[in-house]
Amino acid sequence: MGIKDMTKRYQSISINNSQASSETAVQMAKSQDKASLTSDQSIISNYREGKQHLAVVEKKGEVMDTCATIHDDYVCCNVKVLKSVSNCPFDCSYCFLQNYLNDGTTKVVGDIQSMMAEVHSKISAEPWRLFRIGTWELGDSLALEDITKQGAQLICEFAKLPNALLELKTKSDCVDPILHCDHQQKTVVSWSMNSSHIIDTEEHKTASLDQRLAAMKKVGNAGYLIGIHLDPMIYYESWKEDYTHLIESIFSVVVPEQIAWISLGSLRFNPEMASKMMANFPASSLPYEAMKTGPDGKMRYVKPLRLEMYRHVISELCRVMNIPSIESLSPLATPSIQTPLFYFCMERWDIWDKVLGSHPSSIQHLDYLFARSLHGRYPDIIQTPGSLEQYLTAN
Repeated sequence: MGIKDMTKRYQSISINNSQASSETAVQMAKSQDKASLTSDQSIISNYREGKQHLAVVEKKGEVMDTCATIHDDYVCCNVKVLKSVSNCPFDCSYCFLQNYLNDGTTKVVGDIQSMMAEVHSKISAEPWRLFRIGTWELGDSLALEDITKQGAQLICEFAKLPNALLELKTKSDCVDPILHCDHQQKTVVSWSMNSSHIIDTEEHKTASLDQRLAAMKKVGNAGYLIGIHLDPMIYYESWKEDYTHLIESIFSVVVPEQIAWISLGSLRFNPEMASKMMANFPASSLPYEAMKTGPDGKMRYVKPLRLEMYRHVISELCRVMNIPSIESLSPLATPSIQTPLFYFCMERWDIWDKVLGSHPSSIQHLDYLFARSLHGRYPDIIQTPGSLEQYLTAN
């Protein structure tokens, strides 16, 4: 998705007066002839209408937090989020933003230095800890990169940090602006991956599977670590063959040594979002799937179906990576450069046990296992993994 496409996409592009001299605003001014300065952005209540209006805004309040989906009944990974973008140009049928955003305007925080000052303050308070920090909670990390260069700015800042990794997660192929950044392997560029069928029918306006794979190869060649998120898995008639093809396609462009982590999760959404999906995506069958409500209030496929889907994907991952047993893929196994850290996203301990034979004892334990894996596999990058005791007693 290039600059010309972006220019046509937005009805208005505004820059808050306080952000006029920010690097983000300067970068946008190079390619946009209709950006205007404003003292206050108007609120657009509809998330889809907001996709047509782009605003560079100031940092308000705290922007670094823990992933909002964390829940004590699930083995969550304790990833941190940096709320640097809000909304995105893509239009996925299952996107939770259609049920979440009070202001649908597509926003980019311009003041990188203010955000980084907060990051510095929080990570320096626990120098023994490895912080994984993603910019993807309220939008796509790279969909706007051609015109904002925000990701490139953050990459350069995170390259200087001793105990933090930046995760840029995307469904785009917009990676050219970051290929020449001095990243020091402190940024993990991740893709939310799905079969071509799901991309074509449910992930509207996103990059195709082939485009994502080509972008992934570029990023790997540029020396970045890569993240793979097979999430959400969605059930349909030919899901088994298609997910097998997906996994084979991924490993045709990257090798396990390049992959920092792999996550797996199934379709899930709040019950009240079903009506939004029906209204916004009348052709989608997802709101009508047979699902049950879990302890976190989200609807999921019934457990036997999730287990069948997970077991198939994990078996295929082990096959293509030559991992000797499914248990060897567990994050509790001894770290190996050939084995990316694997985890389930938003699943209970019993799913872990039934599929992998073990589970992390807590959210804090899984957080530690990330640090242990990354330190064991990339000791020159992650030099201070911390101890299990420190993670278990931290907030």
